[in-house]
Amino acid sequence: MSRATTEPPADRAAELRTAIDRTGYYPEVVAAAVTDAVGGEGVISFYVHHEPTFERDEVRRHQSVIVLTPTRLILAHTDEHTGDDLLPEPYTSTSTEAVALSSVTSVVVTRMVTSPTDGPTPPVEAVLTIGWGGVSRMDLEPATCSDPQCDADHGYTGVLSSDDFSLRVSAAADGNDAVGGLLGFAASLSARTRGAR
Repeated sequence: MSRATTEPPADRAAELRTAIDRTGYYPEVVAAAVTDAVGGEGVISFYVHHEPTFERDEVRRHQSVIVLTPTRLILAHTDEHTGDDLLPEPYTSTSTEAVALSSVTSVVVTRMVTSPTDGPTPPVEAVLTIGWGGVSRMDLEPATCSDPQCDADHGYTGVLSSDDFSLRVSAAADGNDAVGGLLGFAASLSARTRGAR
């Protein structure tokens, strides 16, 4: 009689460090912040996204690292800045957030596929939105009724949605592997949050 065993998932911390190093975007700074936030837990899945932004005549870079551990979702954002009054030299700022998996309320994945009638093709863009109640967005609009002649004030109607973290990647801008990587991370997160509440 065979006995089922539950083995812990492989720790992907070394792969995460390699992915951070590969971007070339202040890897020591980013890796130190991510390592501290992970706090010794194993890395189940991760996604590293390096995004240049244009500000007037300068290019600024931003990097997001999202990490799934057995108990938490870790988000790290690193930006670079020119000097200012307080810090005259150019500098980076990194913020990290650790969210208990039991707090994650939604994992929304949007896939964009071109020429869907041509048969199975990989998505060319993907958007991952994760909600845990830290940030909510309210979209309001004037309420109306079905009477086109009515000019009464019906108040407002709206939608309250959780929008704590959102990331969009495309094959054209980030490469084919980027879309697949984000979808893979989303699948891992969805699987882990399924029974977390």
